[in-house]
Amino acid sequence: MPGPGEPLWLDEDRAWALALTEVEGDVCPDCGQPWSEASKIDNEYAYTAEVVRCHACLAGAQAAHAHQKRGGDARGIHVAISKRR
Repeated sequence: MPGPGEPLWLDEDRAWALALTEVEGDVCPDCGQPWSEASKIDNEYAYTAEVVRCHACLAGAQAAHAHQKRGGDARGIHVAISKRR
C-alpha cells in the first residue's frame, strides 16, 4: 500500500496496464485469436479448426432447453453449472 504522497501506479505499472489493454483489444470475441493476424487476407487459409464439445456447456444448454420445454420463460435466465463430486 502506498504511503501518503506516494503514487498508486508506478510508470512500469502503467506500461503493463496499457500493454494488457492493447492485447485484450486485439482479440476476436469468438475464437480468441488476435484480430490483427486473423483478419489479414494473407491468413485466409492459415487456420484449422476442430469441433470439440464442452460438457459443462452441454449440461447448461440441456437444463435451459428442459426449462423451456416445461413452459419456462428463457428470457434473461442464466444457468449455474457445477461439476459433480
